[in-house]
Amino acid sequence: MAQSSSPISGVAERYAGSLFELALQANLVAKVEADLNSFAAMLEGSADLTRLINSPVFSSEDQAKAIAAIADKAGITGLTGNFLRVVAQNRRLFAVPGMIKAFRQIAAEHRGETSAEVVSAHALTAAQQTELKAALKSVAGKDVAITVTVDPSLLGGLVVKIGSRQIDTSLKTKLNSLKLALKEVG
Repeated sequence: MAQSSSPISGVAERYAGSLFELALQANLVAKVEADLNSFAAMLEGSADLTRLINSPVFSSEDQAKAIAAIADKAGITGLTGNFLRVVAQNRRLFAVPGMIKAFRQIAAEHRGETSAEVVSAHALTAAQQTELKAALKSVAGKDVAITVTVDPSLLGGLVVKIGSRQIDTSLKTKLNSLKLALKEVG
């Protein structure tokens, strides 16, 4: 895995690597990945939870108690629940989104897949996701695990990131390009 100069990504990759090794030993990779995905969804949907993990104002005890309660209520137990508690106790909650992303990449590589981040203007149906995976497989040459997020500001189309490659077919980008072209002409 490529190393980044960002200290957050280094922390995230180390924690994700450790979690993956533990999950692999316990044969729980799929369960841990599902739990992390559900925590990521909660994080996306809650400004309060985002503030809790990013704010240095909260003490490690307060963060640990809150994360324990949230994990228990969400049914995130076992290895993933313990992992989140340890991360909170070590004051590393700010890096959880990076940890989740790194874990997904490590798990995909282990399965012989490559991972892609897809941003769409609206939620994709299962059929659209299957068609997108097939198209990306032909480009990447191997199975592709996709993570889809929705950004209505794109207006239409998709932005796909596979490794260092980005494919941007969003209507927003096309309109911005047209706007720039018109400014150059006039």
